[in-house]
Amino acid sequence: MPLLSHELEQEFPDLKGAIQQLRSNDTHFARLCDEYKRIDGDVTRIEEDKEPVSDFDLEEMKKKRLRIKDQLYAILRSYRS
Repeated sequence: MPLLSHELEQEFPDLKGAIQQLRSNDTHFARLCDEYKRIDGDVTRIEEDKEPVSDFDLEEMKKKRLRIKDQLYAILRSYRS
């Protein structure tokens, strides 16, 4: 079964322009994007069985990815307002 992509542009397709603008102009947003991408890559490698890790650690990583995604979305929402 193929894994779902969690890239920001695919998670928020209607906000691609805002993502690009904020990445260029907001260092905090850009840093969060980089952290989100790093964690998403780690989770993907683990789910593809390329890196062994405990189920607990994988779930913690997914929770952290979700918290960062929530922060990014809050910034995107306020940017669009």
